[in-house]
Amino acid sequence: MTHLSISEARSQLTRLAGRLRARHETAEVTSRGKPVLAILPWELYESMVETMEVMADKDLMEQVRRGIREYKGGKGIPLEEAKERLGL
Repeated sequence: MTHLSISEARSQLTRLAGRLRARHETAEVTSRGKPVLAILPWELYESMVETMEVMADKDLMEQVRRGIREYKGGKGIPLEEAKERLGL
């Protein structure tokens, strides 16, 4: 993670976007030594939002938990068999 003051972030903003994206990195922006902002590549932001949406869906999360329990209970099937069952 990159650490920058607000003034450093302001002066580096155009370069920062490309650098963070290329390195798959985030930046912490501070004011008076305390974190106030996070700058992250758009793809990471979208991924985080999607994850939060999934986690907020109680029905979907129950399906995930049930699937994990079934897998741990030995009810999993090989990927190729799953594809065949789905006609893929």
